[in-house]
Amino acid sequence: MMFGAVQLGLLAACVVLFVPMGMAGWHLSRNKMLFFSCALFITLAVGVHLMPYFPSVSDFLSPTDIISSPTGESSLRRDSCLFFLHSGVYSGDDECESDNGCKKRSWEWIQSGKVAECQFQRLKKLDASILLNGSWVVVAGDSQARLMVVSLLELVMGSEEMERVRGDLFKRHTDYSVVVDEIALKLDFLWAPYVRNLTELMVRFKGNNNYPDVVVMGAGLWDMLHLNNVSDYGVSLTQFKESCLALMPVSSDLDAIDGGLSQAPSTQLVHFFWLGIPTLINSMLNTAEKRERMTDTVCDLYNNKLIESELLRQSGGPLLKLDIRLLSELCGPQCTVDGMHYDQLVYDAAVQIMLNALLIESNQKLQ
Repeated sequence: MMFGAVQLGLLAACVVLFVPMGMAGWHLSRNKMLFFSCALFITLAVGVHLMPYFPSVSDFLSPTDIISSPTGESSLRRDSCLFFLHSGVYSGDDECESDNGCKKRSWEWIQSGKVAECQFQRLKKLDASILLNGSWVVVAGDSQARLMVVSLLELVMGSEEMERVRGDLFKRHTDYSVVVDEIALKLDFLWAPYVRNLTELMVRFKGNNNYPDVVVMGAGLWDMLHLNNVSDYGVSLTQFKESCLALMPVSSDLDAIDGGLSQAPSTQLVHFFWLGIPTLINSMLNTAEKRERMTDTVCDLYNNKLIESELLRQSGGPLLKLDIRLLSELCGPQCTVDGMHYDQLVYDAAVQIMLNALLIESNQKLQ
């Protein structure tokens, strides 16, 4: 925080008033103890009255610049940990079917360097339930978004309850809504396979003046397959970004730090995530049309348009990326049967990354 003109004026007035008075008093006073007593009294009196007009020392430090650990030592700034969220690996046994005697394969963060300083944690049902208690979560997109919903619901509801609702969730090209009464969590899945559908959704939220707490969105596969025009995809992303900016405020201090986004008058904070396109294994795609239109070269062009749009937080935009392309590539070809949709392991990892981002953005830590 900088001194304002008023504070500088007051400071200058004090210097002009007290310095000459002090110098004269020192030379003219016969009783220097009496002089010092009077000067101290006047200084304290003026200081008390002027104190509200001056910033405190803490105002010169951003609360995100230094984070104190439980031991009192300074640590890595928490919001910069957002950029290490994807620094992990899959570990465990692919063949493990139970927790007895083996460890099932799962996502784990690297335990070294700055990543270890961030203290990312794998949230279990209780942790996720506390974090999402009373929240409204919207996941919008194509089949990748639907698989994200499966992983999130299985975490907060448990496997048995998830199996009960799986049939309704997987009705082809339809929306799905559920309320987890135990934690008052409302989750809406909205079928929105094209980027233009996501823009329409943002306009609808704005028009209704009713915003979710967490919004996870992603599209591109249908644009790639059915529209097959990378330039139009770039235009759609720009329009979508503008619709998101109109829905601000943004949840993180990163945007203000990076000179990105300004906050709207509303006090509600919306956490935005972008669900990336997965790694496509062309030879495993199940139709000739997909193999022709969804090549590695085309995928790279579409991903480049995403970067150029500056939609993502990494480039000053409003959405934090959940990098399904990286997560699916790390998992490998053994994690997919059709070269496009991956095992739940991948989307479980995306959910854990999202939940840790929410912990950072809401300035919370697990007990």
